[in-house]
Amino acid sequence: MALNNPYNTTLVRNETAAGAAAQLLLLVLLGTAIDLGPVGWLTGLAFAVATWAVLTRALSRSWLVSFGAANRVTLARATLVGGVTALVADSFESPPPVTVLVALTAVALLLDAVDGQVARRTGTSSSLGARFDMEVDAVLILVLSVYVATSLGPWVLLIGAMRYAFVAAARVLPWLNGQLPPSTARKTVAALQGVLLLIVGADVLPYAPAFGAALLALTLLSWSFARDIRWLWRTRDSRAEATAGAR
Repeated sequence: MALNNPYNTTLVRNETAAGAAAQLLLLVLLGTAIDLGPVGWLTGLAFAVATWAVLTRALSRSWLVSFGAANRVTLARATLVGGVTALVADSFESPPPVTVLVALTAVALLLDAVDGQVARRTGTSSSLGARFDMEVDAVLILVLSVYVATSLGPWVLLIGAMRYAFVAAARVLPWLNGQLPPSTARKTVAALQGVLLLIVGADVLPYAPAFGAALLALTLLSWSFARDIRWLWRTRDSRAEATAGAR
C-alpha cells in the first residue's frame, strides 16, 4: 500500500531539471558571446550534471514538501557559479573575458545575501537549504582561488581548499563534526572571501595590493577555522556526554 506522503517526486525532478536547463542556456550564451572553448564547455557541462545529480539525491532524502523560493535563489546562484567555473577552466587555454567573469561572480555574491533572507521571511529554512547554500559558496571560493592563483601563486589555493580539508579531517576526527554556534564573525569572514578574491581577480589592483588582499583573505579564513576548531576541541567531552545521554 502506498504511503500518503507530501513529497512530490515530479516536482523535485522539474526543479532540478530546470536548474540543469538554465546552466546549459548560460553555457550556450557564453559560447556565443565569447567563443567558449572545449575545456570550458566540458567543465561547465560536468558542473551542471554534478549539481543536478547531487541536488536530486539530496532532495529525495530530505522529503521536502516543496523546493522553496530560497532554494530557487540558491539554484540560480549555482548556475552562475557554473558559468564562472567554465570561464576559469577556459582561462587556461585563452585569456578570460574579465568583465563577464566579474559580472557573473558579483551577481552570485549578491544573491548569497538574498537566499537566507528569503528563507527566513517565507519560513522555509531547512538543513538542506543551508547545506546547499554552503556548498555553492565553497565551490565559488575554490574556483576563484584557482583563478587568482594563476597570477599570485599556488598558495592562494589554500583559501579554496581549507573548507574541504576540514571536511576530510572530520572523517578522521569525529569531534570536528559538532554543531557550531551561530557566529557573525564567521559569516563576515566567509562573505569577505568572495569579495576579496573578486577584487583581486578583477585585475584592477597593482600586484602588491592584490597580494595583500589575497593574504588578508587567507589570514582571516585561517583565524576563523582555528577559532571554530578550538571551540569544537574544548567542548568535545560535553557534547559527547550530551549525545550519550540523549541515547
